[in-house]
Amino acid sequence: MKLMVIILNKTDALESLLEGMSAAGLGGATIIESSGLATTLSRLDSSIISASIRAILSGAEEDNRTILSVIRNDQLEIARKVVYNTVGDLSHPNTGIMFTLPIDFVEGTRKNRSGFEPAAVESEQPAAPEKDEKQQETEEKKRKFFGRSKNKKSKKEEN
Repeated sequence: MKLMVIILNKTDALESLLEGMSAAGLGGATIIESSGLATTLSRLDSSIISASIRAILSGAEEDNRTILSVIRNDQLEIARKVVYNTVGDLSHPNTGIMFTLPIDFVEGTRKNRSGFEPAAVESEQPAAPEKDEKQQETEEKKRKFFGRSKNKKSKKEEN
């Protein structure tokens, strides 16, 4: 799994980019309004940025969008094609930046998302030991106290 990060300067392409990602099966993205260092310093009227740099940036004060999405390793090339086809070549100025980071652990994604393998995690855990009568009785009391019926399995038991 990878965390795909797209910092989109060309915000007029945002809607088509998101539609393209969705159509390609790259669902589940978070979009954050963001701005770059130079733009922010310019807005703050920082003494660090000279008047000449402010003049250059004066037309480029539009915020950008940061898109975060958890993707499978095999989806990277598809994502790159979608970005290239909707946003254009990222090597052009004021277009955007795209990169990925490896993910060692992810939780909270939809389990029915293709490629998510909860069984791989379960196989690493030892099997639960058989419960004796006293443990079963204790669990029954907990069910009554917490309002769980005997037929309902806990989330841990289902997985």
